[in-house]
Amino acid sequence: MQHTGTCQCEKGQESGNIHIKVSDSVYHWPTLKTVLMTEKAIHDAGVPLSVEALKRALPVKIMDQTLRLILAYLQDRGSIMIGKRGISWIENRDPKFLKLISKGKRIEL
Repeated sequence: MQHTGTCQCEKGQESGNIHIKVSDSVYHWPTLKTVLMTEKAIHDAGVPLSVEALKRALPVKIMDQTLRLILAYLQDRGSIMIGKRGISWIENRDPKFLKLISKGKRIEL
């Protein structure tokens, strides 16, 4: 089984997107502590981070493959967005915001 996310931790020269490929040959799976540490670093940054800037922002070194797995997980969960400028935190759990969204009208194109 092979899972291919939309990010691969290498910036494409044309699109600027980051692509991650995850396969069964994973050597090291991230721990909850590592996932939470990465979430906190992205959330606290307040600005889009490159993968290298994220690695420098983490208090400990983590394997590149582990970081790629975490980024794929966070993107699939909808917590981060990986774009041309880097990795940004987009999750919003403010109760007022969630209530406003639930009351809003849905427009389908």
